[in-house]
Amino acid sequence: MTLARTLLIQNATCVATMDDAGRELRDASLLIRGNLIVAIGSSQELRQSAGGVVDEVIDARGHLVMPGMVNTHHHMYQSLTRAIPAVQDAELFSWLRGLYPIWASLTPEMIRVSTQTAMAELLLSGCTTSSDHLYIYPNGVRLDDSIEAAREIGMRFTATRGSMSVGQSAGGLPPDRVVEKEDAILSDTQRLIEQYHDAAHSSMLHIAVAPCSPFSVSRDLMRESAVLARKYGVRLHTHLAENDHDIAYSLEKFGCTPAQYAHDLGWTGQDVWHAHCVKLDDEGISLFAATRTGVAHCPCSSMRLASGIAPIRKMLNAGVPVGLGVDGSASNDAAHMVNEARQAMLLARVGRAMQPPETRNGQTFFGCDLGPAEMTARDTLKLATRGGAEVLGRKDIGHIAPGMCADLALFDLRTLSFAGGAVHDPVASLLLCASPQAAYTLVNGKVVVRKGQLTTVDLPVLIEKHNDLALELASSS
Repeated sequence: MTLARTLLIQNATCVATMDDAGRELRDASLLIRGNLIVAIGSSQELRQSAGGVVDEVIDARGHLVMPGMVNTHHHMYQSLTRAIPAVQDAELFSWLRGLYPIWASLTPEMIRVSTQTAMAELLLSGCTTSSDHLYIYPNGVRLDDSIEAAREIGMRFTATRGSMSVGQSAGGLPPDRVVEKEDAILSDTQRLIEQYHDAAHSSMLHIAVAPCSPFSVSRDLMRESAVLARKYGVRLHTHLAENDHDIAYSLEKFGCTPAQYAHDLGWTGQDVWHAHCVKLDDEGISLFAATRTGVAHCPCSSMRLASGIAPIRKMLNAGVPVGLGVDGSASNDAAHMVNEARQAMLLARVGRAMQPPETRNGQTFFGCDLGPAEMTARDTLKLATRGGAEVLGRKDIGHIAPGMCADLALFDLRTLSFAGGAVHDPVASLLLCASPQAAYTLVNGKVVVRKGQLTTVDLPVLIEKHNDLALELASSS
């Protein structure tokens, strides 16, 4: 019998476990066997428990070790259309109308290359698990293209089978040429679940069911998608309540708010997560809390598209599961999870400052007078790790403990980004100081970023190919 390979991460300056107690361990080490964390303790203790033989040692002196971050919402193909001039200053609906004709020329090769480009950026920022919402399938594109790319680069993946079925001629937002027939959507979704979904502990691949949005699919497809997902025990995902136009569309077309619409169609529950929810009202928040419906908070995208500030603290206080998402690369133009977490923390504080003054016992209080910060650095890092794991339905990632998957991010506290900060608080400085790249990223026990360099793909070659395809895509529309 061959013993699983062992890896010792030793003498870390700080291990932020993100466990229930929020432990932050100094001068601590981790022992990994195969793809799992087996012990936390001193280097000497762990070497002894391994029988004195360790296959690889990573010297983590001067490093912060934390759980790999979890990205709960993305459109990876959009990395091909970053910074397109025509939509640089557009809000959501006009932004989509400007980009749909370009995306209609996507090819399978473009999906594979853009997926790896997006995943490379995530991995280099310390993100180890990502979902992706692919909802447009022209020219022979299949979700299989994304799945193949994820397997090659080594990222833990929740691949969502998105879809659009209501084109402009039927009152929807997308052009008719980019929508699909609903029976074909459901048939392909079933195929993908049966072929790829792996519900086992430490699975590298989940499939989720993800009609794009209430303004691009029918009631029937939403309802039937929920039935299909629950038949197979997989999760449900869509966009919801993203901006004021989204709310207006729902009220006009359906006579109810997006949250009410979702609930009526079976789209609430602990197996559901919605992207954005910037305009989720108090009734919607209560509904989501009662049903344990999750939210993917995408702060950079919400700012880029002028959608607003999601009421994340109110959601968390009510008990809504919340994770972070970088959203599509064409509405964020980046996929850096540390920066996304930093922006989530800062935007929450701005949001509180913008609230109307409160009067208490005859005294007026402004947002900045109302006590502790709306979101602390540790609150936000919890969203980026444990929160994301909960939203994606994963109990095997998101914090550091024996038996958990060996998904880890290591940041070098001796670099310029941390100068003058890490000496005071290595955990908070990750978000309060400039957003760094990861020194090491481990996924399922494998080192996929080593000393700041990807180990699984040739990044310069990937970037060159990606840029060529980006120009080809833009010129073909």
